[in-house]
Amino acid sequence: MSDMRFIMIGIALIFVGFIILGVFGHNYQAATIESNEFETCFKYSDDKAPVEINCSFKIIDQTLFFALIIGFTGAGIIALVKGVKGNWDNKVKPEDMVGPGRRENESSDDSDKD
Repeated sequence: MSDMRFIMIGIALIFVGFIILGVFGHNYQAATIESNEFETCFKYSDDKAPVEINCSFKIIDQTLFFALIIGFTGAGIIALVKGVKGNWDNKVKPEDMVGPGRRENESSDDSDKD
């Protein structure tokens, strides 16, 4: 059986990774192109003119961003695998069980005590 908590956490982590990549990824994709094609990198802002910067700093920022994305996605995949292989849902103590899986003789014993 599966452990639904880990499956839900895994899906959420993968979703967060893709959302971050989609929202902020465009800021980090130009560093490789600029350094390979032009050998000069610029920092762009909305209110000032572009400023020339060292390309290695921009590539390090790009690498750290994609490492963050890979971290979220990898943690999500690990959680999914752990959730599919897990059996924590089956390790419930009999006294903690509720619902249709609970033995009927326990409920009749409880009514006799009153």
